[in-house]
Amino acid sequence: MQDKKTGHPMAAVGEYETVLPFQAVGVKPFMLQGKTNEEVESVLLGLAREKYAVVFVQESFYIASSEYIDTLNSEYETSFIPIPGLKGSMGTGLESIRSSVERAVGMDIFAVK
Repeated sequence: MQDKKTGHPMAAVGEYETVLPFQAVGVKPFMLQGKTNEEVESVLLGLAREKYAVVFVQESFYIASSEYIDTLNSEYETSFIPIPGLKGSMGTGLESIRSSVERAVGMDIFAVK
């Protein structure tokens, strides 16, 4: 699937059971079962260089490569979005949104008082 605004493709990176359903809506799946962090980071770099608009990354891979993903976010226009695996959410997606919004508006608008 391509982002309609930019014409750039979208991808999903993770274990087979997590990313295969994305193929049904046109997102290209990249199955990384049993891969090392270096192999995962190599795939992420390749997708950024190929100008993928959005890359959905399974949370376990996202957490393991979070510093590398931060570097890619600062160097490329690709958006890396954490998605939960089969075991459920680890809270990474919400924390990512919270920190992005806090940077944008200057305060944590999600804080519970």
